[in-house]
Amino acid sequence: MTGNTREETKAGAAAPAFMNGLEPHMTEAEARQVAPLSLAFLGDAVYELHIRTMAVQTHTLSPNGLNELTSSLAKAATQAAAAMRVMPSLTEEEAAILRRGRNAKSKTMAKHASMSDYRLATGFEAMIGYLYLTGQDARVLEIIRKGVLPDEETDGKPENE
Repeated sequence: MTGNTREETKAGAAAPAFMNGLEPHMTEAEARQVAPLSLAFLGDAVYELHIRTMAVQTHTLSPNGLNELTSSLAKAATQAAAAMRVMPSLTEEEAAILRRGRNAKSKTMAKHASMSDYRLATGFEAMIGYLYLTGQDARVLEIIRKGVLPDEETDGKPENE
């Protein structure tokens, strides 16, 4: 060990102590205990990673072009629209997590979003974070695809692709 807050990993690099013994996924009961804004914090990163991955896989743009494309999909208004698009296909648990995230009281707000879009986007991110934490990776991808791709791009494709 190198000190109180870090441990040596197998590769010799120091890892923060809070990461010791963490499993990448939680049970549904454990994930339900996570604060909704913490789920949204994680869901934001998961969503961004999937959007960036999809952009790189489907477009031959410069890094700046990829950034412009993905930034447009990461806006609160876009995420709120995605949430509205997927709501009819959500399970009761997913809808409950989305509502918890939407109703959470945040001290911040996006600069260029209405309060309703910002809250709905936060709920969408919380749901994505919850699904990721519970190891439902195929469902994360299915929801993101349904939410952001036009209907004709998702029709005919298996939902767990």
